[in-house]
Amino acid sequence: MEKLFCLGVALGMVGGALLVANSFKARSLVKKSQAEIIQKMDEMMDERLAAMGESEEKKTPKKKEK
Repeated sequence: MEKLFCLGVALGMVGGALLVANSFKARSLVKKSQAEIIQKMDEMMDERLAAMGESEEKKTPKKKEK
């Protein structure tokens, strides 16, 4: 059962790769989707880094200036 599933997954991946490689519309759709995902990941990482920076500022006590 597992062997048939793995074989089906492998054949599906090969078929999908062939479809994308031979179709301009599919290729452009994949590239567009990749660009959108990368942009969203960058935004999420910027938000997390900003949140981490704010939490670090709260944790470290500020020195009094004389």
